[in-house]
Amino acid sequence: MRLVQTMEVRAMTQHLDEIPRIALDWVQSGRRIALATVIQTWGSAPRPVGSQLVISDEAQMMGSVSGGCVEGAVVEEALAALEDGQPRVLTYGVSDDDAFAVGLACGGTIRILVEPVGGENGLDEALLRVLVEARASGRALTCVTSLHDWSRVLLDGSAGTPLGLHVRDAIASDRSAIVTVEGEEWFIAVHNPPLRLFIVGAVHIAQPLSQMAQMLGYAVTVIDPREAFASTERFPTVELKHEWPDDALREARPDGRSAIVTLTHDPKLDDPAIVAALGMDVFYLGCLGSTRTHAKRVTRLQAAGFSPDAISRIHAPVGADIGAKSPAEIAVSILAQITERLRRVETRPGR
Repeated sequence: MRLVQTMEVRAMTQHLDEIPRIALDWVQSGRRIALATVIQTWGSAPRPVGSQLVISDEAQMMGSVSGGCVEGAVVEEALAALEDGQPRVLTYGVSDDDAFAVGLACGGTIRILVEPVGGENGLDEALLRVLVEARASGRALTCVTSLHDWSRVLLDGSAGTPLGLHVRDAIASDRSAIVTVEGEEWFIAVHNPPLRLFIVGAVHIAQPLSQMAQMLGYAVTVIDPREAFASTERFPTVELKHEWPDDALREARPDGRSAIVTLTHDPKLDDPAIVAALGMDVFYLGCLGSTRTHAKRVTRLQAAGFSPDAISRIHAPVGADIGAKSPAEIAVSILAQITERLRRVETRPGR
């Protein structure tokens, strides 16, 4: 039963994260569609900014912008947008009763952008295709929409303009948002590649850690050359790698959307992974072990030529200090710390 639930949660998370691809598939199959995107929230809104819903001209829909509170009204507006070809921004107040029905204690307000795909002011199909291709290739990209005249531009954060700087921050924090530049409102929709977690060491802690990480939307890879440890019986829903950790990491090429955690306690396995990870642009590197164990690790890394700044990127002992004891509690502490580094970019070492 636990395996089935884990797979269902992972499938749901991936489904909600693949709306642009689903939208493109529908367009290419001949359907007329509109996209609805949460662009602003106040209070306990059921879905975060950036959440999307795709609606066809036959009122089929995939995704979610409110957990069910206002989907019906959004579908009606989307069908109207398909008829007149005009985007619109909608504002809804979610009542306490509706919020409670989708699992929140109290209501809030959400602002939703509805855009037809195609038409004079609609979202261009070619632009949608570029977004989907960028995500598939692991490239971060944003679709920036003017809420004044519906003009759109794709930006990757490399531009040094005021708008480009906002885009860079949005990509780094993984947060879509409305920004004001020279008196004009722009909505920055972040389309980051998927989050990935690489776990070195198929030990007991790795089992709840991999399951919880999948629930948070991470694509999980467990690396351990010991096949008896890294077996499908113990890890049925994740990718397994039986290569030496540094080789496996270099092949996988972790990036700025990746976290790496080492759990073996064995320098023969952990150290090669750490050395490889320190040469990569991962947003989190955590290593299991006591303060004494980490001090020995630091000595080895210093002898290998790593600077204090490089070594300071390592989170050790791994995880938030919540007094965790059991494997599941330690997994919670690790994911809490990973989440903080992901969402609060300013807390990352060296920032």
